[in-house]
Amino acid sequence: MSPSTPNHAHCLLAKFLVVGLLAFSAVNLSADDKDPAAEGIRFFETKVRPILATHCYDCHGEDSQESKLRVDTWDGIARGGKAGSLVVAGQPDKSLLVAVVGYQLAELQMPPKKKLSDREINDLTAWVKMGAPHPDRQAGAPIAVEKVDLAKARQFWSLQPITNPSPPAVKNQTWPVSPVDQFVLAELEAKNLQPAPPADKLTLLRRATFDLTGLPPTPEEIAAFENDTSPAAYAKVIDRLLDSTHYGERWGRHWLDVARYADSNGVDENVAHGNAWRYRDYVVRAFNADKPYDQFLHEQLAGDLLPAAADPNVVHDRLIATGFLALGPKVLAEVDKTKMEMDILDEQVDTIGRSLLGLTFGCARCHDHKFDPISAEDYYALVGIFKSTRTMESFKTIARWWENPLASPAEVQRKAAFDKLIAEQKGAIDALVKKNKDLLQQAKPGTELPKEFEPLFAAEVQTELKVRREQLATLSKTAPVVPTAMGVIEGEVTDVPVHIRGSHLALGKIVPRGFPVVLVSTEQQPLTAKTSGRLELAEWLTKPDHPLTSRVMANRIWRWHFGQGLVSTPDNFGRLGEAPSHPALLDWLSRQFMQSGWSIKSMHRLLMLSQTYQMSSTFNATAAAADPENRLYWRMPVRRLEAEEIRDAILTTSGLLDRTAGGSLLHVGNREFFFDHTSKDGTKYDSLRRSLYLPVVRNNLYDVFQLFDATDATVLDGNRASTVVAPQALFMLNSDLVLKASENLAQSVLALEQANPARVKLLYLRTYGRAATSTETERALAYVARQAPDAADAAAQQRAWSSLSHVLLAANEFLYLR
Repeated sequence: MSPSTPNHAHCLLAKFLVVGLLAFSAVNLSADDKDPAAEGIRFFETKVRPILATHCYDCHGEDSQESKLRVDTWDGIARGGKAGSLVVAGQPDKSLLVAVVGYQLAELQMPPKKKLSDREINDLTAWVKMGAPHPDRQAGAPIAVEKVDLAKARQFWSLQPITNPSPPAVKNQTWPVSPVDQFVLAELEAKNLQPAPPADKLTLLRRATFDLTGLPPTPEEIAAFENDTSPAAYAKVIDRLLDSTHYGERWGRHWLDVARYADSNGVDENVAHGNAWRYRDYVVRAFNADKPYDQFLHEQLAGDLLPAAADPNVVHDRLIATGFLALGPKVLAEVDKTKMEMDILDEQVDTIGRSLLGLTFGCARCHDHKFDPISAEDYYALVGIFKSTRTMESFKTIARWWENPLASPAEVQRKAAFDKLIAEQKGAIDALVKKNKDLLQQAKPGTELPKEFEPLFAAEVQTELKVRREQLATLSKTAPVVPTAMGVIEGEVTDVPVHIRGSHLALGKIVPRGFPVVLVSTEQQPLTAKTSGRLELAEWLTKPDHPLTSRVMANRIWRWHFGQGLVSTPDNFGRLGEAPSHPALLDWLSRQFMQSGWSIKSMHRLLMLSQTYQMSSTFNATAAAADPENRLYWRMPVRRLEAEEIRDAILTTSGLLDRTAGGSLLHVGNREFFFDHTSKDGTKYDSLRRSLYLPVVRNNLYDVFQLFDATDATVLDGNRASTVVAPQALFMLNSDLVLKASENLAQSVLALEQANPARVKLLYLRTYGRAATSTETERALAYVARQAPDAADAAAQQRAWSSLSHVLLAANEFLYLR
């Protein structure tokens, strides 16, 4: 049932409830009084149908169905209108009918002009509670609520236990070098397809270097790899790249997409997440250290609840990690504070569902999930865990999120000493004012002093007060900053009732905190009464028998290497998501992931050392006809660089990149507004540091990032798009960034004390990761000669080589990995 205008709304409930009365007036009321079914029909005919006929049929009967709702038939009642079914048989607390007639929903109250009497509301409630008996339902229609068949639901592929498949036998036994290859080749052979030939050495180096660091290989790295003819040359490259600090910057960015990282709140009040960078840097450190994924999750969900650690850096990292739960957008100026809190809890539960489990829990906020076996009770069981967690410091407009203190003992002492000094200074000023005020009153006893009495003080006293206050103001500006980080702590432990249709104004059954029933293989034990349950949630998520956590992350790792996941919908493993292209391979990888100690770097080695990863992107018309989406991986897909990679590659190639790591580049302080009354953002993106460190401003993403499909972090996104639009080419041709990079690249090659052919070679090595062919060299030199015929004209040579550099940077080969 959806809201109606005041002129029509009074009919909405009436039509719903009355039609059945007129249509079934001939029902036999003389049935056996002891027959429950007959008693139910009798109750409907004598109590319910009259209410429906009186209040609902005019707008929701045979002649008119406002909001697509008809209530003069059972089918109409069961089907409902735009707001869904009106009745959940046997469960009044979940029935929209009971909520709207009881005026439990502020946005939908029926009849709108006058509430039904208590007796009428009680009769309707009792009718629903007894199973909503109706004459139309006698012909075999079920009266009891249809329960989810958990055993059947658990047969869905993603909810089944992770198997331990053996790599399949293949005909071509010479190609595989890894079990990964056997799984892939078996599917190809089943379709009479063959894998593409291997990529050449330099193509593979460029691919691997971008994959693991987000940066292009240097000419020195290219030369070292070319000269290493050992069988382990490529494996040594992988190890070198995994040891690079740039690895964490690249793969941390992947996780930040999933964690919906941003440096501003977005939504209504776009204020600065001034300390969000601490979470970003924590993620980079975690990837560089190859922190086990299960530990990584434990820290982000319950870092504040983990056992005490002696190292303060470990303690701080754990507190910072809980920023995962606090980073989401929030309506900080929401008038309805309860709604604000429930929206924040919904965002947290939805994020955890999609990021860690690949399930859309948020769909169950208003009703049982329409497609997946997640009930509203499951949803509110999870909500209770985060309701028992403190995410917000205050809900008062403008609301403030919670920040965990990170001060060291020395910093605490410095702050205490400073506060003491400030208090002493204020005390001295107050004492001086009081002393001189008392002198004035003694001089004129019984006379009331004016409100502004200080001008009556002696001139030397006024001067002293001015000096002291100026000193206090100057001192206050030097207050030591006590470091804090966005995060959460424990709150008041509480269970949450089901919110009918998602409204906090219509509360139903209270649900104990817990986990989705379909995912609990044994009888679920109650969570401890003294804590929120976040730590238990984290431990449950990372149990070896959990069907989803390792599958989802293994699929993400595959997707970030191969451009598409084995499950092509990495954030949705439910019925509306896609089934895996290689289910046995996904299970094998998931088990390998856990058996490796949840090591992501081990997964990199496993995948990147396979023949599957080392294939070329050579096109095969026969294979493309049989598998146009390359779901069987008959070749390595061509991949366009992501937004951050494009910018970082431009800066690296030209020698402009500032490799300083960590910290914040925000131009405003924590909780300050990004936009003034003119809605102009003063954020600057002219830093030469890696793109990872540029501010991510929700609602106002850096235009280069928008252009090349970066996420704005409004919601998590583990599957970035890769569009091709004309403005991308215009950016590469006309942007100040590319023009400056072209000039700097030209200067660096002109500085070589070598002949021009060597300069062309260096240009190609830097831009494309390979040497120029003889034809390319000839064409490049001819181009420079046309642009600057006089070799002695330094300015003309600079312009010509800058133009050549620009041509190379703007070409597809620079933007795409083969």
